[in-house]
Amino acid sequence: MKSKKVNNQPQEITDYPEIDPKDQNAVECINEIFMSPLTGSYNWDYTVVEDRIKKLYELGKELNWNVSSDLDWSENYPKDQMMINYDLFQTPESVLRGYDDLSDEKKIEMDRHRVSWNISQFLHGEQGALLVASQLVSCAPTFNAKMYAASQTFDEARHVEGFNRYLKEKIGFQYPATNGLKSLMDKILTDERWDLKFIGMQIIIEGLALAAFNNMKFILNDGLLKQLLHYVIRDEARHVTFGVNYLEDYLKTLSKSEIDDRAEFAFEACVVMRNRLISGDVIARFLDYTPEEAQAAAENTEQGQNFRTLLFTKIIPNLKRIGLLNDKVMPKYEKLGVLSYAELEDNFDIDWADMSKPYETQEEIERFISNPHH
Repeated sequence: MKSKKVNNQPQEITDYPEIDPKDQNAVECINEIFMSPLTGSYNWDYTVVEDRIKKLYELGKELNWNVSSDLDWSENYPKDQMMINYDLFQTPESVLRGYDDLSDEKKIEMDRHRVSWNISQFLHGEQGALLVASQLVSCAPTFNAKMYAASQTFDEARHVEGFNRYLKEKIGFQYPATNGLKSLMDKILTDERWDLKFIGMQIIIEGLALAAFNNMKFILNDGLLKQLLHYVIRDEARHVTFGVNYLEDYLKTLSKSEIDDRAEFAFEACVVMRNRLISGDVIARFLDYTPEEAQAAAENTEQGQNFRTLLFTKIIPNLKRIGLLNDKVMPKYEKLGVLSYAELEDNFDIDWADMSKPYETQEEIERFISNPHH
């Protein structure tokens, strides 16, 4: 296997070459190296505390699913049909100047690029979560937290596998990570403070992803991708719940200045991530805009603003719960227009019966999406 070291991720769309994966000489491994001042810890007491973290760990062991065998990869969504149901969701780009002038074929092509761009961001974010979870095994201070982080590492590997396979087999190309997502992952992975890794990944990136996955699951036409997203959502709900439950107690032990520092970091991470799921690059490929113009235009549409604020429904209540929505940063969130979400339900109280259910079939998922209140 050939290895190539790079200073940054590829900046263009990546087409998947036709190679024989058994031919080791045909595979090129592209690596970007980062250095981490990680301080790990042994845990010599091996104390298993019967708490929520232990229960979440047990659930993680019980509720495993296999990307290869639990999804029907023989399904192929027609390439001449829209992947997004535009009767249910009007995307920000669909109201921009020039969109209505596109031919039906171009609209379908743009739709496919939009889905590819979204799944690509999910893929890159899940790789970041995989790397951070593996770091938390070393640096989490308690035995229960180390064990749970180990189980989450396997979950994240499964998510990377699923999104990667979908892009390669069903789409055929992937987009690079947004600059905001990449810079936030760099910050989290190279910071020496383990609790900042928890905040950045378990609360911000995973919380945003949970909202984005849920939104996309409801607006897609492709049953295979909906099922993949649904299974990932089930796992991610455990991960975010773990972060909220663990951080709530730990952050109470910090000084006011330490809390303020982490609250400011969480806010800055939210600002970076709020534009994560609107792509100026896709719009600029099909409409007469530069990527920067397209990004700004889409963000300023009513659809873009609604979509961005919707993504914070899972983050703001959790930040309030763990004590990072304090007087210093609340005005900043209000200026972003997302402070009202603070009163929504957080991820602390766990519906164990719902979280313990077996993974649903594609037919059961379709029935739930059609009638979510039953």
